[in-house]
Order: sequence, then structure tokens, then C-alpha cells
Amino acid sequence: MTHGCLKCLKYTMCVANFLCFMCGVAVLGFGVFMMVNFKVTHSLTPTLANLNLANMLLISGIIISCVSFLGFLGALKENRCLLMTFFLMLFFLLVVELTAACLLLLYEHDIADWVESDLNKGLKEAKGNHTDVFRSEWDLVQKTFDCCGVHNASDWGDNVPVSCCLNDCTGSQIPKYRSTGCLDKMRSWFEENFLNTGISIIVLCIIEVLGMCFAMTLFCHISRSGLGYKL
Repeated sequence: MTHGCLKCLKYTMCVANFLCFMCGVAVLGFGVFMMVNFKVTHSLTPTLANLNLANMLLISGIIISCVSFLGFLGALKENRCLLMTFFLMLFFLLVVELTAACLLLLYEHDIADWVESDLNKGLKEAKGNHTDVFRSEWDLVQKTFDCCGVHNASDWGDNVPVSCCLNDCTGSQIPKYRSTGCLDKMRSWFEENFLNTGISIIVLCIIEVLGMCFAMTLFCHISRSGLGYKL
């Protein structure tokens, strides 16, 4: 009976980690696709210039693929070394996620002030460059969040982009701009999705804890039975 349960646990780990590995490869591939096909400027947040969506997808895909591959191979081959490495990597990721969540809660106001300062810096750089390519990120954000500038349209001065317009800015009519700044819109969006984000983090932590429990259970069984590779 016990042997059957452990065999079921082994193949459950194999299937779960294989699915996670495929998801990681898909995320990695999508990140490469975005990096190759979309030219990204960094005028929105200059300080976080290298943390664009494509790079974040690449990093996430690599981490998911490597960790899940270790879990899959360790369970399939009943390799104690790989199972322990899988357990330690999950534990490290769990600690990093919980630490980041705590820091975000503790320094919420400082982070908000820093984001505002960085957005102002990015908008200042965008104002000094009149090419559409350089403003692509601001145009995307302003159209997506139905906003204009950091606080309002006056942030752009006399060079308000078309993405701020509510009517035809190129015609003879007096242009009407979006009244709400992107900082307030983004803050409202994060507040509205705070619960969903929290639930996602909790679910991710539960999955990681289950993976750690499964790996340690299989590791202990292999140690007691004398099977698998030694550490």
C-alpha cells in the first residue's frame, strides 16, 4: 500500500513538473518573440530600463524551466541529489517571494514616491525627443489607462501627444485632453487588482510548499530504502 502511494507520488511529481516545464518553455519563447519583434524604448521608467516585459518573461521562463526540469528528472530517476536541489530552489524562491511581499507592504509609500519621481523623469526625457518610437511606451500607457501625463496633460507642456486627445487633435477643433494623470490611474488599477494579486501569490506559495513536501517525502523514502543515487 505504501509502495503504491509513493509510486503515485513519484509520477504525480513527474507530470506536474513536466507541465510546469512546458509552461516555462512557452513563457521563455514568448519573451524571445517579444524581444525580437518589438522594439522597446525605456522612456517610461528610466531607472527600470532593463526590466521591460520581454526581459521579465525571459527570466521567469528560465527559472520555471530549470526548477521544474530538476523536479521532473529527480522524481523520474529517484535521484536524491536532484530532489534535494529541487527542494532548496523552491525554498529559496519561496523566501524571496515572501520577502518581496513584506518589503512592498512596509515601504509602500516610499515606493509610490519613487515611482512618481521615475515617471516624471521618463516624461521629461520623452518631452525632449519628438520621435514616435521614443514615445511608444507613453502612448501605450496613456491609451490603455485612459490618462495623460503623470498628473495631467499640463505635464507635457505645449507638446501634448495625440494619445492624450479625446477628440481629433489634428483638426480645427479645440483639442480636449484626458483629465486624469497616469499615476492616479495606475495606482487605482493596482488597488483594484490587489486582491487578485494577493490570491495569486498565496496560490503560488501553496504550490511551492506542496512541491517541497512531495520532494522531501520521496527523498526520505529513497533514503530509507537505500535506492537512488547517494548525496
